[in-house]
Amino acid sequence: MFKHVAGTLTAAILTVLMCAPAAQAQTRESLGYGRLMTNDYFGDGSDRWRTGSWTSSRVWGSGWDGRAPKRFGDLIELRLSSEIFAPDNLTRASAGDRPYAGALSLGAHTHFEYKGFDAAVGADLVVTGAGTGLGNFQRAVHKALGVRVPSRVTLDDQIDGGLHPTVVAEFGREVSVTPNLRLRPFVEGRAGAETMVRAGVDLTFGSVGAGELLVRESVTGHRYRVIQDAEAGGFSFLLGADIAHVASSIYLPEDRGYTLTESRDRLRAGIQWQGERASAFYGVTYLGEEFEAQTEGQVLGSIQIKFSF
Repeated sequence: MFKHVAGTLTAAILTVLMCAPAAQAQTRESLGYGRLMTNDYFGDGSDRWRTGSWTSSRVWGSGWDGRAPKRFGDLIELRLSSEIFAPDNLTRASAGDRPYAGALSLGAHTHFEYKGFDAAVGADLVVTGAGTGLGNFQRAVHKALGVRVPSRVTLDDQIDGGLHPTVVAEFGREVSVTPNLRLRPFVEGRAGAETMVRAGVDLTFGSVGAGELLVRESVTGHRYRVIQDAEAGGFSFLLGADIAHVASSIYLPEDRGYTLTESRDRLRAGIQWQGERASAFYGVTYLGEEFEAQTEGQVLGSIQIKFSF
């Protein structure tokens, strides 16, 4: 039932996004580009579970004045991402540990203002299985670095290949507590590869990021900069937390005996720097247990570096 609904909604949203009014499409220009790389080597260094991901976004629209447009579909984001899931032991997984999985995702999203809320709605097509090539990619990278590689047994036991349409919607509202302190509660819903509802809050100290388009990365919840104000130099410090109820996950198949935890928790902190010709971000995220057999949470690190020439 969920797969049917997600597929229908995905097709509908993609149709709306791609069939925006021709007059609007003719005046669109590239407004920004952002990316975020996440890996547990930058965190606890354990190389397990949600071990690595990469996300990038390109945005087109008629302009940006510090706020999202009021019209659905005026601002379009094309999002590309990849993620690797792994058991605690890459050579031979313990009984009950999560299976290996590689996932590639391509999606279209739109950002707009709705009754005073910042809204982001879109659809992604998630591809899983050995055909993604992510298992062999990780083997090659780990061999080059001289660290433990995923065994053929581990890769052969990865989740099945498939196409998983996924819809995502987030609504948030930023509140300025002081000129340099911003609070942003939000709610999010997903249906497809993972089906869940989530609620949380982000806190920002500093001017960097104000009046910019920030996109939430799905693994950590960090919001990375896509449309930037290069004149807002200095530092910003970020804190965030959220909790989710997950109804289903293709990465933890029920038919393999996995039981999801009752809730999925995230805590994150980060620092953003903006200079004259470069910017950088580093963040850490604690992810709580996602399935009953998981023994503890994990810590991931995220990095974004940009140069202007």
